[in-house]
Formats: sequence, structure tokens, C-alpha cells
Amino acid sequence: QVLLAESGGGSVQSGGSLRLSCAASGSIYGPYSMAWFRQSPGKDRMGVATINSDSVTSYTDSVKGRFTISLDNAKNIVYLQMNSLTPEDTDTYFCARRKGKLMILVKEAFETWGQGTHVTVST
Repeated sequence: QVLLAESGGGSVQSGGSLRLSCAASGSIYGPYSMAWFRQSPGKDRMGVATINSDSVTSYTDSVKGRFTISLDNAKNIVYLQMNSLTPEDTDTYFCARRKGKLMILVKEAFETWGQGTHVTVST
């Protein structure tokens, strides 16, 4: 069983930056992918970025050029560096993990989820 624990959320002004972290623990082996999703109350959980164990990355269009996902394989930590934040980025962000290296950014493909960390961007 794999457990995920996010950290790094908080409040920031528009134009600012935050870095989210997600530490994985437990039975970690084989090729895998990790991702960040976001969700607002009453809305569907949407993919933000994904990275696989070969460090291949993919992003949703709204964050390209502003967010960077990275992976520290030795520490089993995935990061989401978020720059040029706007109020529209305000959400709860969830870390997720799935087996396999195929680039997929839909929530149904991911088996393990963290509890989420909230990001608030103010004007």
C-alpha cells in the first residue's frame, strides 16, 4: 500500500509563488506516474500536471509556462512549483499516484490519493 502526504499549500498574493510537495511512502516499486489535481467545492477534480518515473511530464494548458512538476526519485517526493499565481488558481490540490508510465491526466486512472492541500491566491 502506498500513502501520499501533501504539504506546501497556503495563501499568497496574485503573482506570487508556492511549491507543493507530495511524499510517497509504503510499497513503492515498478514504473509509476504521479500527478497533481485540483478541485473546488461542488466541482469535478481536474488534472494539473503529471510526471512518470522516467521524469516525462505533461501539463494542462492553463498552467503551461507557470507550473513545473518534478520528481525526486531517491526521496519519493513529487513537487509542483507554481509561479505567477492568479486568483483562478485557488483550489484544493491533490497528489495522486498510479502504476505505469503512460501519460494520463484523468482522475479515474489514479489509484492512490493524498488528502489535499489548499491554495488561496488573493488579489
